[in-house]
Amino acid sequence: MTANQNQLKITKPDDWHLHIRDAEIMKAVLPATYRWASRAIIMPNLVPPIVTGADARFYADRIKDSIESGAEFEPLLTLYLTQDTQAEDVVASYQQGIIKAVKLYPAGATTNSQNGVADIKKVYPVLAAMSEASIPLLIHGEVTDPQIDIFDREAVFIEQILEPLRRELTDLRIVMEHITTKQAASYVLNESRNLGATITPHHLVVNRNAMLAGGIRPHYYCLPILKRETHRLALIDAATKGDKRFFLGTDSAPHLDGAKIDVCGCAGVFNASFAIEILAQLFDNLGALDNLEGFVSLHGADFYRLPYNKQTLRLFKSDTMLEMPKTLQTEEGDITLFDPQMPVYWHIQS
Repeated sequence: MTANQNQLKITKPDDWHLHIRDAEIMKAVLPATYRWASRAIIMPNLVPPIVTGADARFYADRIKDSIESGAEFEPLLTLYLTQDTQAEDVVASYQQGIIKAVKLYPAGATTNSQNGVADIKKVYPVLAAMSEASIPLLIHGEVTDPQIDIFDREAVFIEQILEPLRRELTDLRIVMEHITTKQAASYVLNESRNLGATITPHHLVVNRNAMLAGGIRPHYYCLPILKRETHRLALIDAATKGDKRFFLGTDSAPHLDGAKIDVCGCAGVFNASFAIEILAQLFDNLGALDNLEGFVSLHGADFYRLPYNKQTLRLFKSDTMLEMPKTLQTEEGDITLFDPQMPVYWHIQS
């Protein structure tokens, strides 16, 4: 990385947790990511979900067909783990380069997770095969017990599910996706091997007041849900100190406004459009610009054992505040963009 007070040149970033949906919505939202990212781990929770290597191969073809000519972007596919998943298909798909990881959704934890895992012991044989083949497991780390408060579900998951799993399969490579609590950050910091964590821009720059104070704002509703300020500060500390176990996963999750503003609105924040500018501003505000490249460009590649991108990205700091549109217009309807609730003066240099 090269940097001065007002300019940055970094290895082109990656997004290690991204939702792009399918069909027309996918075509509309993809450019928001590949304007700044070379690669992205693509989430498999479509309807129907991406559960086999064949599903992933066809989805990859649809994604590549939606990328504009001349854009350099590599989608990294994942499989949706179910209690019917076949270990042989997972291992073969990974070894053939069709997928880079497998995603564990506890059944009912988030959008389109109804096909997820209700009893993790039922998938231990698949996880054991993944451990032996060194295939990363990406975990949406929340319990779904209705008796557990929604703000406590991540911490309880660590205690009840994740820690027993890691004791049972010590060599399984795990990413705790979109961590949101000081308990999760502390857990990763206290573990020295086979564990990483992604952190989203929205969990770094806003807390639950953005969603609840002064009226309900559905475009800030996401899962895992925004937490208290004490948790946000713990995430900031983890992301900005240069620790290689933490890396960017935007969890950008577009929903049409009609699905967000409803009697039962969908969970998801669409933040892909200006994720890097927002993060540059946050790191700048904290005097941590020297650690931005590691978080957005290097640490994730290290965890996935992939080479760093050869391309670079240049950013500059202007006296003029970045103008971010409020919505992305698609053929299906509008999608509201994430508002960081702070002024952003960093821009990507064309």
